[in-house]
Amino acid sequence: MPIALLALAIGAFGIGTTEFVMMGVLPEIAHDLGVSIPTAGNFITAYALGVVVGAPLLTAVAVRLSRKTMLLAMMSVFTLSNALFAFAPTPEVGVLFRFLAGLPHGAFFGAGAVVAASLAGPKRRAKAVSMMFLGLTLANVIGVPAGTFLSQQVGWRATFGVVALIGVIALGAIAKLVPQQRRKTNTSLRGELGAFRKPQVWFALAIVTFGLGGGFASLSYVSPVLTDVSGYDATSVTLLLSLAGLGMTVGNVLGGRLADRFPLPGLYGALTALAVVLLTFTLTANSKIGAAITLFLVGMTSFMVGPMMQARIMEKAGGAQSMVSAAVQSAFNIANSIGAYLGGLAIAGGFGLVSPNVVGAMLAVVGLTLTVASSIFDRKRTPAPARAVEENELDAELPRESRPEPVTA
Repeated sequence: MPIALLALAIGAFGIGTTEFVMMGVLPEIAHDLGVSIPTAGNFITAYALGVVVGAPLLTAVAVRLSRKTMLLAMMSVFTLSNALFAFAPTPEVGVLFRFLAGLPHGAFFGAGAVVAASLAGPKRRAKAVSMMFLGLTLANVIGVPAGTFLSQQVGWRATFGVVALIGVIALGAIAKLVPQQRRKTNTSLRGELGAFRKPQVWFALAIVTFGLGGGFASLSYVSPVLTDVSGYDATSVTLLLSLAGLGMTVGNVLGGRLADRFPLPGLYGALTALAVVLLTFTLTANSKIGAAITLFLVGMTSFMVGPMMQARIMEKAGGAQSMVSAAVQSAFNIANSIGAYLGGLAIAGGFGLVSPNVVGAMLAVVGLTLTVASSIFDRKRTPAPARAVEENELDAELPRESRPEPVTA
């Protein structure tokens, strides 16, 4: 795999850490800024809103920039916003900086996914994309526990200062390792938006929204399940969340490999496994060992879907991939919101703390149904040579020296 993927993974690690560490440092922020925990939750909401707004907006604004320039610009915004948040004097200012920090999230991953896929070549695209997203999943294993510990020992501002430092390191790595890529001269906002006229693009976004929404329905409420149902003490939750992050990392790598070899069967298997694991969690939640094992499997099966869908949506978009790749990140955060909201409704309705897992299984089944519908539609509408054409369009964006050599007899 190209060394440039390391630079993308470092950026993904920083972004993943700033997104997810907020759940661990929320009590310290609330105390320091003099607000309640629910009010401090606005910092999470502001970031997610920034992702949803920024993914299409910043991609549209920078549509004619080279992808390397785009990556550097997005990482610069990310770094500056986190540094400013570390010095936020009031909750209101903090919410603004968290919103700004979320803006470049989707645009960075959108451009990064296209760069990763083009550098790896047609047969290893999904694996390359999963290597970039490895940074995001490792943030849950390393970044979140380390950031939470630093916040408890030194203060939350130190945590986000370190996140900003990671952004500086990512900037240097991108500048040094990521090659310039030739953009097509006819690249335009209209062309990028034209990809959204393809039904398969909307199928893919819907699969991400509902399929990943199933995993988030469970993970959003896993802390009270572990303490109140499984019987763990609160100090063990951070370690168990790292176990979920490890599952995400394994699932991300496995999903990337399956997507290159068995795209549709792999996706069917991942969504089916997610539904089964979530239903199983309703039974194993009463056991400490069973809950820990199932939590790992929830993380694994949820994040198998990510690289599969990122690769699939780029394939279906043809030559206009930047906007749809960024849109996947918006769909990812919408999935987070939908899963958490519906899971919360189930708990509020008196169905118990494990009920979000049933909701999540239903969402996974919806995602599986959409995948089957997408496959049927594909077989009826897509001519056989289409895939080869789409692969050639992506390969055309490679630097000349990076393109695969033609095979001659």
